[in-house]
Amino acid sequence: MGHIQITPSILNADFARLGEEVARIGSADWVHVDVMDNHFVPNLTFGPTMVEALARSTDVPLDAHLMIEDADNEALAYVEAGCGSVTFHVEAAKAPVRLAREIRAHGARASMALKPATPIDPYEDLLAELDMVLIMTVEPGFGGQKFLDLCLPKIRRARELMDKHGVETWLQVDGGVSLETIERCAEAGADVFVAGSAVYSADDPDRMIGDLRAKAASTR
Repeated sequence: MGHIQITPSILNADFARLGEEVARIGSADWVHVDVMDNHFVPNLTFGPTMVEALARSTDVPLDAHLMIEDADNEALAYVEAGCGSVTFHVEAAKAPVRLAREIRAHGARASMALKPATPIDPYEDLLAELDMVLIMTVEPGFGGQKFLDLCLPKIRRARELMDKHGVETWLQVDGGVSLETIERCAEAGADVFVAGSAVYSADDPDRMIGDLRAKAASTR
């Protein structure tokens, strides 16, 4: 497992003041940017232009989570917009290996996301092609949802497969991550944690990042 990383999601931030909102999470390892197209998920958020503006306004690297239907054709626009990591949904990618290789070839980390009902086992052979796997612990589309415990065995299984193949792939979880749930995720083998409401509803978002990191590290 890699070191513990916290990637706050700006889905719960004030969109009218994104620059300021990102400045409030200076100790984050990454800023998680939820890109939604109103097709793959029933919600619409940012496009590449907005992401590019955000990349210019912060030194914290951007982790784009593409909840979009046409990932094969649109993912590279987010690399070009300045994202350090780009995540496509395997349910939306027609050629996941080719896409992961293209993302890497353009200089970003390639990551693949799985919805709660999508099993990890069929993708065992893809792990070496990926810098990160994202296990969704809620249905993608909206922030503030409850954490799904039924995803814990899948996190464990993903970590087992990564260990079996000796890959250095990061294992990210997204959905309902908070001080109450982060230890269970870390124990199951996750090392990168997306936290939305938990960070932005805190009085001091930056201190919450430190608290989450400490809580996850305590399971090591």
